[in-house]
Amino acid sequence: MDVLADASGERPARWEGRGGWSSDPWQVWEGSSAGSLWCVPRLSEVIAELDALWPPERAEGWDAVGTVCGDPGQEVTRVLFAVDPVREIVEEAVKLGADLLVTHHPLYLRGTTTVAASTFKGRVVHTLIKNDIALHVAHTNADTADPGVSDALAGALDLRVVRPLVADPSDPEGRRGLGRVCELDHPVTVRELAARAAERLPATAQGIRVAGDPDAVVRTVAVSGGSGDSLFDDVRSAGVDAFLTADLRHHPASEAVARTTEASGTPLALLDAAHWATEWPWCELAAAQLDEISDRKGWGLRVHVSKTVTDPWTAHAASPESTAGAPN
Repeated sequence: MDVLADASGERPARWEGRGGWSSDPWQVWEGSSAGSLWCVPRLSEVIAELDALWPPERAEGWDAVGTVCGDPGQEVTRVLFAVDPVREIVEEAVKLGADLLVTHHPLYLRGTTTVAASTFKGRVVHTLIKNDIALHVAHTNADTADPGVSDALAGALDLRVVRPLVADPSDPEGRRGLGRVCELDHPVTVRELAARAAERLPATAQGIRVAGDPDAVVRTVAVSGGSGDSLFDDVRSAGVDAFLTADLRHHPASEAVARTTEASGTPLALLDAAHWATEWPWCELAAAQLDEISDRKGWGLRVHVSKTVTDPWTAHAASPESTAGAPN
């Protein structure tokens, strides 16, 4: 498995299964090279394996997962994983010579009446088809998988997963579900946990926002890749010290802190990272899973992970400490 480095040459950590991430944050797996000894799979065969990892029927009813475009009979030798199916990623897939692009986010989440090239999403579809690149999406079915999006997030932060935050009732083993409740190997402060997240998650303009006492001690933490403020009731029920997620809004965050303070006398610490950054570790995990399948089946796939930052926010101007607060 190859990880595409940016201009700085930096590479993200590699996944080592349910145990977490490697101690060397920039170590990368060397995938197998396709050659005459390998059996080149058809797209339908690769998709069947992806659907076994992330069954489409486990996606939320409102979600749009599965194969967006691609000929089931086409051969697949290179696969690119990314969070977003946007122009920059598609251009990267073309340059790479990928036959399959797998993204976490859907291209058409709310449906459409046109894929005309005059629309920006239509141009994505046209570019993919013209270059014989299939697009496959694993979204909420990857969120709840075991291992899934939040397992990868926990692994990136060296957190020990205890259980799902919201268990899937259809899983008798209690391993699937939304979010993860985690423990730390040793207590840290909220400030230290935020610094760890800022260091180990991909860099974005937002960084990590914190609500609560920065010096409060954290022993247990809930994590949820992507938007997480719909899970506040479950977080409170879990009794954790902190919650790390993305896209936290003013009112839900304010109420969550107030309610935990009222109930226990200790406010819940909130750590708000960029949406893209909390889900990117899953790309590494997913690529490693497909890489293992490829080796087992003798496919010789070249599996890559994009490092292109597709977080929409590009800059952050912090208020000077001397002028913090409302003006007089």
